[in-house]
Amino acid sequence: MRVLVTGGAGFIGSHIVAELIGRGHDPVVFDMTEEGRDVRDAAAVRRALAGVDAVCHQAAKVGLGKDFGDAPAYVSVNDLGTAVLLTQMADAGVRRLLLAGSMVVYGEGRYACAAHGVVRPGPRAEADLKAGRFEPRCPDCGADLAPGLVSEDAPMDPRNVYATTKLAQEHLAAAWARAVGGRVISLRYHNVYGPGMPRDTPYAGVAALFRSALARGAAPRVFEDGGQRRDFVHVQDVASANAVALDALAEGPGFAAYNVGSGDPRTVGDMAQALATACGGPDPVVTGEYRLGDVRHITADSARLRRELGWRPAVAFAEGMAELSGGTARPALREAGLARQP
Repeated sequence: MRVLVTGGAGFIGSHIVAELIGRGHDPVVFDMTEEGRDVRDAAAVRRALAGVDAVCHQAAKVGLGKDFGDAPAYVSVNDLGTAVLLTQMADAGVRRLLLAGSMVVYGEGRYACAAHGVVRPGPRAEADLKAGRFEPRCPDCGADLAPGLVSEDAPMDPRNVYATTKLAQEHLAAAWARAVGGRVISLRYHNVYGPGMPRDTPYAGVAALFRSALARGAAPRVFEDGGQRRDFVHVQDVASANAVALDALAEGPGFAAYNVGSGDPRTVGDMAQALATACGGPDPVVTGEYRLGDVRHITADSARLRRELGWRPAVAFAEGMAELSGGTARPALREAGLARQP
């Protein structure tokens, strides 16, 4: 299958390209690193769609952003770019789309109160964060909550500009599918890490920031109390999820979403300590700092992807952390030419 991969030269996109080649597909890279390859440029997108059977849309402006002043840039790249792409796909007769979704569309994760069952706490108050009260409380009685796994059927509750644009991408894609009889699968990535991950940028993931600190001989700085729960999933597993989802695009029109996570939740503090140990560097420093808009706990239930499409993650947390610290890359990555440290 000939597949246009937007953002195909980026961190996740480059791994997807390698995975598709390994499975006998013909990926076409469309990336802003090349002049005139902006996904908002209708003419450039139209040319790139020639002879294409499906699109894997990875191009996006990522990260939480610095403040609300980033909103126009996020909306322009993520939502206008997606709208231009979908319009050109409709005109070109391309009816299959894989979308890079995100777990951020859920807002906070799933919580249960002993007295009130499953509840949805609102955004954490800055006064609580300043006082070191990081855990959400039951909105009905104020009791402690037990975090759990979030399924694809959870209500959407985006809590920052980036999250809002990722949800808008899904709504645009679903509307496109209904209008043209297309098929869309959105893969809601959780915290992706691995070789090729960007470092030292304001939009880098926490794993990249920790690794960069250790490379300088500095201790990783862990925000809040380090107890934030996340699902850290290796980029190679994300690439394989895209490959199996590509095959499922042939099943018929409509929109479907799947969580992509390791199924092995860890705290941010766990990751910082694992990296520090693997690097032989200083232990993490828990700072108590916080960022407004961050959620406390968000971890995936990826059972639907495993059950319906047969996907399984292959890279264990310890193996991935050892690789990320600068150890030996996995053989599949070496063979694909992706075993690099940026």
